[in-house]
Amino acid sequence: MTDPKPIACTLGETDLRQRLDEIAALGAEGLLGDEETGEGHVLRFRNDESTRRRLEKIVTAEAECCPFLELEIDERDRALLLAIAAPADGRAVADELARAFLAKR
Repeated sequence: MTDPKPIACTLGETDLRQRLDEIAALGAEGLLGDEETGEGHVLRFRNDESTRRRLEKIVTAEAECCPFLELEIDERDRALLLAIAAPADGRAVADELARAFLAKR
């Protein structure tokens, strides 16, 4: 049995603020809708190359600092979908991340 991933973010305050600003900017420019699910959140974005690159960059960065988060990008109905989930004890962080995309809307 493997050890569970710790529910903790490794970013310092300055890096966290910068990341949240990047996330909010992407949400303001490309977010089309959001839905809370039983497992977490599904955010729907414009499907263009710039938005995809920015989403991929954020998902890669979040996987490093918050490895307990489950982040998946998919394409459906001409939109990019970002699914955000976490174990029960990390759900508050998943919720906060989803809200960060809505910050400037």
